[in-house]
Amino acid sequence: MTSQLRFPAEWEPQSAILIAWPHEGTDWARRLGEVEETYIALVAAIARFQRVVICVADDDVQAYARARLSSARVDMARVTFVDVPYDDTWLRDSGPIALRAQRGFQLLDFRFTGWGGKFEASRDDKLIEALHARHVFRDARTHTIDFALEGGAIDTDGAGTLLTTWQCLHERHPNASREELTSKLSQWLVQQRVLWLDHGYLEGDDTDAHVDTLARFAAPDAIVFQACDDPTDSHYAELKAMADEIAALRTPDGQPYRLFPLPWARPVIDEGRRLAASYANFLIINGAVLMPAYGDDADAAAASVLAQAFPDREIVPVPCRPLIWQNGSLHCITMQLPEGALA
Repeated sequence: MTSQLRFPAEWEPQSAILIAWPHEGTDWARRLGEVEETYIALVAAIARFQRVVICVADDDVQAYARARLSSARVDMARVTFVDVPYDDTWLRDSGPIALRAQRGFQLLDFRFTGWGGKFEASRDDKLIEALHARHVFRDARTHTIDFALEGGAIDTDGAGTLLTTWQCLHERHPNASREELTSKLSQWLVQQRVLWLDHGYLEGDDTDAHVDTLARFAAPDAIVFQACDDPTDSHYAELKAMADEIAALRTPDGQPYRLFPLPWARPVIDEGRRLAASYANFLIINGAVLMPAYGDDADAAAASVLAQAFPDREIVPVPCRPLIWQNGSLHCITMQLPEGALA
């Protein structure tokens, strides 16, 4: 069966984007009003191009979300709500990793441990099972894997190459060698090779260097990555080392990747701590790339870089400054469902 499975790239056609609505019972409670504005802007942007599936904690949360989105003139014909328990809203890490089969899909249900036990995650760890029980997916079967892995930790080119970071996987599995982890990832995710980054981190990131905050495939021969051009910044040496690593990577046919370095936003300090404002945390949808915007002068430059990397897609900024207060951004709160996966 494994040989018949394929892990599609994010830029391939999608059925929908899956998100979870923030509410008073999530970690967003202290700044709920601010983050709701980001979610409204996000759903409005997605609904221009495709469907959105929104997890809601109960009927009251659904009624409230529906009212807010309707008042913002979102196309509600493209919005579906599903009542399901969840701890928080980081669906990139608790949502399903969908492999395309000859017929239907296999939904990989890895263990979600709250990023190595940092946060309560028991309901999030059961999210995929709960969504499947509610018949959200079509022609899909789940495959539960007793191994901690978050969707933000991996990125695929859709053609058998996986990009990830050693820091994150080693933090989750300190007793496993790189060879062991390469073998397991290759088997479960149906990859011919795994490219490891040994450098790269962002202050304010509690994921232990998820690759989706650092470097992403834009095509089988192209990588977009977060650069830092300020020698006085604490990130400069590490991100420069990561840029050198990426420049040394080669495609399966031995060619260097086309590289698209993203600009560096000014430091965002909140309550005495620096937040992780990464432009690499963009979301690819049908016909567009949604870009996290931080109200920084670099926003426009980041949009220009993404327009070069994705010349056939509209670049749509989404205000994400409220998200980084909880140490994530746009890609972190979303999970794409491949075309045909949605019931």
